[in-house]
Amino acid sequence: MGYSLCVLGCGTMGIAILSGVIDCLDPPSSKIEFPKWESHTPGTLTPEGPPDASVPSRFLACVSREESAQKLRKIFGQLGGLGSSVEVLASKNLEAVQSSDVVILCCKPQVAHTILTEPGIKEALHGKLLISILAGITMRQLTGWVSPTTRVVRAMPNTPCKIREGMTVVSNLPASLHEENDRMLILKIFSSIGRCRFLEEKHFDACTALSGSGPAFACVFMEAMADGGVMMGLPRAEALELAAQTLQGAARMVLQGGAHPAQIKDSVTTPGGCTIAGLLALEDGKVRSTIARCIQIATERASELGQPGKK
Repeated sequence: MGYSLCVLGCGTMGIAILSGVIDCLDPPSSKIEFPKWESHTPGTLTPEGPPDASVPSRFLACVSREESAQKLRKIFGQLGGLGSSVEVLASKNLEAVQSSDVVILCCKPQVAHTILTEPGIKEALHGKLLISILAGITMRQLTGWVSPTTRVVRAMPNTPCKIREGMTVVSNLPASLHEENDRMLILKIFSSIGRCRFLEEKHFDACTALSGSGPAFACVFMEAMADGGVMMGLPRAEALELAAQTLQGAARMVLQGGAHPAQIKDSVTTPGGCTIAGLLALEDGKVRSTIARCIQIATERASELGQPGKK
């Protein structure tokens, strides 16, 4: 028998996480197929065999208003299969936590303390796994708001999780009897919406800049490539498609093929060709150092966001 999974503050990211987990568990015959422009995306395989303790069998989603609850019921109902079994609760955090084995905290960071210090929540989390995806809320803060028996970890998914192509960084697990099972459980949750990597919490600010803010930086580069195509006479839609698919293809060569970016660059660059001419223009504009400094500055800003008195 699997465990009960609860999402507190089930907004955009909470929906993405629950939808990804459900999509992986649902047998193919029960799924409602939606058109997908990128049908070759591998995603994650549906587990085979009997259910085990590291996969959920019950799903709960908590929101603050009944209006939001109705929207969630419609969203999860459209998933078909297990989606229709999601229990959506409005203003019933305590009831949901009491019924759950694993709780994912997805609320706004500024209300986290209020939610975790609600009467009865601390006791309801006794001996359970609490996964926080809140930016700027540290392990020290989280552990100070819950019982010492609550196993707390931080996770940081990024926006592409919405299309199952995310990157999630999870803090290293504290040593306990549950460590191995918790690791497997967390991997199964976040691998359903992309890739997952465990790192020490001290790296979270850099990860926030690189993978959290990274989609924005990548989109600036993508948009600039498309602008260049438009400048040279390409229609806007086709220029953007070429730029997006080119960046996606290069990324897949790194992730799936194991190629270093420099190898890919060199394989495209022929002597006296157009690629080396364009690369020299990028070097003239200090693009490489500008992007690296961009990550540095965003990391420094991320470190300030979690500190009291910083805005």
